[in-house]
Amino acid sequence: MIIHHVFAGYAPVEQRELQVAPHGSLVAYEDGTSNAYGLYMIQERGALFIGPGVDVYQGMVVGQNSRDEDLDVNVCKAKQLTNMRASGSDEALVLTPPRQMPLEIALEYIGEDELVEVTPTSIRIRKRQLNPDDRRKARKDRKAAAANG
Repeated sequence: MIIHHVFAGYAPVEQRELQVAPHGSLVAYEDGTSNAYGLYMIQERGALFIGPGVDVYQGMVVGQNSRDEDLDVNVCKAKQLTNMRASGSDEALVLTPPRQMPLEIALEYIGEDELVEVTPTSIRIRKRQLNPDDRRKARKDRKAAAANG
């Protein structure tokens, strides 16, 4: 296969609406370190982007929700330790491997209220509004504006 091109000149960029596939995100609602128990409790809600031992912060997207709405989750939740043990309750937690999100896929994934954060050591997706209360208020305002025309 031979590919050939010729430069024709510069032109203004077309302004058009960004087309985003609707999706819901699993969003961390507290700062801390993810652990296996917290991830195990939410893995049925959708596909995870992180594994255990990852530092997370409030507003960081940790997975894709299986529904089309965002869900605040606690991936730092630790199992309560007690002196009493029931037989069979301390099974090994089996986690599905996290979905890898390289830069190209992360840029395709993000919605209008999300950003891609690139550092020398990692690529993360986060919400524009980190605080969950601010996100709920902004969502209500958008719905009210859409209803009013």
